[in-house]
Amino acid sequence: MKKRLTKKQMIIFSLGQFGWSLLGGIISAWLVTFFMPTPGDNAAGATFYITSGLVIGGFLTIIGLITALSRLFDAVTDPLIASLSDRSTNKRGRRIPFMQFAAIPFAVVTVLLFCIDFGAGSWANILWVSIMIVLFYLFMTMYCTPYNSLISEFGQNQEDRMFISTSISFTYLFGTLFAYLPFVLAGASGTIGVTEGKNAYSPKLITGLLLKAGMDPYGAYAWSFRICFIFLAVVAAVMMLIPAFKLKETEFIDPKPTNENVFRSLASTFKNKEFKVFAGSDIMYWVGLTMFQTGLPFFVKVSMGFDAGLVIVFMGGMSILAAVFYPFVTKFVKKWGKKKLVIFGFLGLAVCYAITAISSIPGLLPEENFANGLSWVFGIAIMVLSALPMALLGIIPQSIIADVADAEAKTTGQNREGMFFAARTFAMKLGQSVAMILFTSISLIGGIVKPEDPNNIYPSKTGMMIAALVAVAFCVLGAVILMFYREKKVMKIIAKEEDAEFLKAIESQKE
Repeated sequence: MKKRLTKKQMIIFSLGQFGWSLLGGIISAWLVTFFMPTPGDNAAGATFYITSGLVIGGFLTIIGLITALSRLFDAVTDPLIASLSDRSTNKRGRRIPFMQFAAIPFAVVTVLLFCIDFGAGSWANILWVSIMIVLFYLFMTMYCTPYNSLISEFGQNQEDRMFISTSISFTYLFGTLFAYLPFVLAGASGTIGVTEGKNAYSPKLITGLLLKAGMDPYGAYAWSFRICFIFLAVVAAVMMLIPAFKLKETEFIDPKPTNENVFRSLASTFKNKEFKVFAGSDIMYWVGLTMFQTGLPFFVKVSMGFDAGLVIVFMGGMSILAAVFYPFVTKFVKKWGKKKLVIFGFLGLAVCYAITAISSIPGLLPEENFANGLSWVFGIAIMVLSALPMALLGIIPQSIIADVADAEAKTTGQNREGMFFAARTFAMKLGQSVAMILFTSISLIGGIVKPEDPNNIYPSKTGMMIAALVAVAFCVLGAVILMFYREKKVMKIIAKEEDAEFLKAIESQKE
């Protein structure tokens, strides 16, 4: 019998989640924000490195196309990395060696993605971003798929899995929150059109230092963000490497490599009915969540009229309030089961997105940098109401996929945890890509076009409203799909004596 992780070791393990969610948060928050500036950003010094108009068939942006095409690459690499991990006979374990190799390249590529300056609208910028986003997702897969597989393998019972899931949800939230720090430290803040039609902007901390050092305003604006990304990437790399070198996988797991090749393993994984239901629901979750995360800077600035610096205030408030609920999630699961709570989380997020859509109704709230009291009412309402759904959806799905993978191993004798979590990683990236395609296109509906710059379109309130309503639809659809998940069947296969409370909570469920 292998050793069981202590609570301290589970917390050490969760630091890896902080690292990769920080890098993932940079892409979710900044890929669109950096390359599709608002009028206020543009006036303060932002550059259109990539044309932001609907230039692909009249309904798709270049950024949207780049993220869509990168998914074709993932369709090959995700199952391949999962299969290599599942079949690994490395003496140090099946998962940890991948994490050790991937962490630093993952962080470096995240920074390089934003380090372009071949001139506004240059095709060289498009080529650079295309290559970097593919490499970003490759190294994300190499770290995240083995990492997530360890949730099932380290969690020897339901208490352990819920504790691990809770811990990594804490670090996921705060890793994502850290990705929003550049809103406070970089760029510029100010008011549009305050004196005789002129713009008044004051540089934020890092921008101001670069201007004092003699850098031109456009260079200072861009590099203020890049410096933030470099700092955040270093932090992320360190966090990802701590569990990779601190925890010795073979002390806690008896590695039993699967003997299936990648195609057979992938086919077997998708034959699992419970997994197919979960994966379908999970894709809806990631689309809805990423629509909101990607859109948050735009909802705050364009819809509600706040300065960009307030983005981290609202994101921080959501994270802290969600964290307050984390210690209670395991108790909720013991009382109601996982399935009901995740469905409740979906519907709760749908309500928050509906409020966001109302706040985006044209003419209801002031324009960018002119927020009023009603803007605060909407912002606080969304922040408070999203807390419990974010807590439930941040913790429980990880535990569900671990349950499904464990049940499959017990039923078939094949340990394909890597393939199951690769499929979840792919679902996450597919959901994020669909969200970015949708958001970058929808946000430009009714957008602003300046006569002097007809190739670029600025996001509009009408676009924000429609984007939020689309996110509502995806959340509701995710809840509907998950209703077909047979939680009781899975739990009966994997439950141990110490899991009696978890099993009792779902006894009344119909299969």
